[in-house]
Amino acid sequence: MDGLNGQKNPFLDLPQGDYIQAYYMWIDGSCQALRGKTRTLAKKISSVAELPEWNFDGSSTEQSTGANSDVTIKPVAFFKDPFRRGDNILVMCDTYAPDDSPHVTNARYECNKNMEICKDQKPWFGIEQEYTLFDYTGKNPYGWPANGYPGPQGPYYCGVGADRVKGRKIVEGHYRACLYAGVKIAGSNGEVMPSQWEYQVGPCEGIDMGDHLWVSRYILGRVAEEFNVVVSFDPKPIPGDWNGAGCHTNISTLAMREAGGMEHILKAIEAFSKKHTEHIEAYDPSKGADNARRLTGLHETASIDKFTYGVAHRGASIRIPRQCDKDGYGYFEDRRPASNCDPYTVTNRIVKTMCLGQ
Repeated sequence: MDGLNGQKNPFLDLPQGDYIQAYYMWIDGSCQALRGKTRTLAKKISSVAELPEWNFDGSSTEQSTGANSDVTIKPVAFFKDPFRRGDNILVMCDTYAPDDSPHVTNARYECNKNMEICKDQKPWFGIEQEYTLFDYTGKNPYGWPANGYPGPQGPYYCGVGADRVKGRKIVEGHYRACLYAGVKIAGSNGEVMPSQWEYQVGPCEGIDMGDHLWVSRYILGRVAEEFNVVVSFDPKPIPGDWNGAGCHTNISTLAMREAGGMEHILKAIEAFSKKHTEHIEAYDPSKGADNARRLTGLHETASIDKFTYGVAHRGASIRIPRQCDKDGYGYFEDRRPASNCDPYTVTNRIVKTMCLGQ
């Protein structure tokens, strides 16, 4: 579908010979959105090493000036393309400055270095990505009354029915497209605010968490395009008595996942308590300003100014799942990351605190 009156694009069934289309994507200057463009490759790709470097005009993405505009992109991961299909691929890239140093917006570089240092601890992550659907203007939540508000929160979470659910076709399309692409999507559900949804990616080890989450976001935006709907990752898209949107991050190391792991979980939480400010600054691109609208102590959040933890406590900074508390091992959940976070920055900050003592 091309999004124009529901018409199928009549040219996409044309054979493309032995060539493939590779969609190169990178994080732009906002550190919370992807840009991308396509190039033709002469053969099917079987490894990242086969993918050539490329570049883009950074002056159009808030990543350079017009006088020195080229920013280099280097492929780091690739996935099957659920839109073009066949042997065509989606390519996640790193950004580099003219002197070949990591671009200031390239959080993946440092994250990958630290993941390599602590790889023997086998850090696993699972991220719960919340988002809100808006109509084509990007101003009105999808399916909300034209003048006014829907009924108060309560019946929408994991709801069923046209009076409670808006946008399910987008959600189902996104889920299937992620599975096709090879993204480690683990589940999805309707959220507390109407037109707000969540999906989960993971468990992913090390740097894979950021790669898979960013590609899942791209796929979500592309699926929504087909329905003329806008995806918002704003942490508090609607002010007032409505839930915000987070990127709750589930965390464990090998020691935490084994018998006696609760000792290691509590030790990590203690380390987090001493780095609360550093984590808040890393958990949204505005260094906490966006998240301050969400982390108020209300609507299933902790206060941004105070670090807390508890078993099965969704109003705490850190939640220990009840089953993990019973078993004495497992994982814990950091509920502070905002929905518009850079997962490379988030997971990097976590391993620096938890694994590297920084």
